[in-house]
Amino acid sequence: MQTSFGIMHDRPAVLLRLRDKDGAEGWGEVWCNFPTVGAEHRARLALAYGRPVIMGQTWNHPRQAWEAMLDRFAVLMLQTGEPGPLHQIAAGIDMAMWDLFARRAGVPAWRALGGETAWDVPVYASGINPTEPEKLALAKRDEGYRAFKLKVGFGAERDVANLRNMRDALGDDAVMMVDANQAWTATEAVAAGHRMAPFNLFWMEEPVRADAPPQTWAALAGEQPLRLAGGENLISLAQYDDFIAQPGMSIIQPDAGKWGGLSGCIDVARRAHAAGKWYCPHWLGAGIGLVASLHLKTAAGGEGLVEVDANPNPLRDMMAASVMHLQDGCVRLGDAPGFGVLPDLAALDQFAVTLDQSGL
Repeated sequence: MQTSFGIMHDRPAVLLRLRDKDGAEGWGEVWCNFPTVGAEHRARLALAYGRPVIMGQTWNHPRQAWEAMLDRFAVLMLQTGEPGPLHQIAAGIDMAMWDLFARRAGVPAWRALGGETAWDVPVYASGINPTEPEKLALAKRDEGYRAFKLKVGFGAERDVANLRNMRDALGDDAVMMVDANQAWTATEAVAAGHRMAPFNLFWMEEPVRADAPPQTWAALAGEQPLRLAGGENLISLAQYDDFIAQPGMSIIQPDAGKWGGLSGCIDVARRAHAAGKWYCPHWLGAGIGLVASLHLKTAAGGEGLVEVDANPNPLRDMMAASVMHLQDGCVRLGDAPGFGVLPDLAALDQFAVTLDQSGL
């Protein structure tokens, strides 16, 4: 996968399994896309710091465990300078706690999160690379996708040519978005928005750095014509509140494996909806996190789409295939307890990297 800040040559995943004293289990996934060695690092962090917080305790609700982890990790984040990885292991553990919690209750995770009914959740094909993107887009259209997101930030000429080729191939009815992965300055982003507007794009994602102040995003929204999307790289409810409060921030995109798990992301979704914004779960990993994101969106309701990576990834397909029944651009979840999927560890063994139980 090609992005404006680098190329992913591997597709790592960190899976977490929690078992309670009765033998019930739940599965979670930790964000670990960059760098590749970060997967092992996060797995060791989960064993060394996450496990002692949650094991040997009785939890009445997943949110209790999530809040306990954030409290325990607060000073550690400062001491280590690693707030990202520690937030990520807390998110993955929280995800597994929700799966376990819902399985024990005998209900799907979307219902445990407060959802009333399953519905047809729109999804979009993401991560479409800047090399002959129309070919992958057409292949995903044949699979049933109706919305497509192109990677941009590779130079004005190449970006525009790719958009033209995709629009010509897909036709005027296809929904198209772009993701710059923080490629531009504010001035460059304004120019890009005007340059890309003729292609009738649904949103422009992360055109500037994620840590740009809210005022920058507000100015950007007023100076160019495209909707703005972002949020995958925020790490607190306070940051999300600032983002949501900006009139020009239309699409809010927390990543359940990167920050918040389900406990934090359902809060962001509800705050976004209350402000009239769209909640669109970000996800670019393996199958557990993708299914969890679908449960979040099913529970949250409202306008928005769920991201599905368009590139080949057996770690995603082998875990999520049983629920990814795409019909006219949408996926409807069922009533199976928890996330409704269990990884086939025997089939996945060919990809496994095993750590000793000490995590050292």
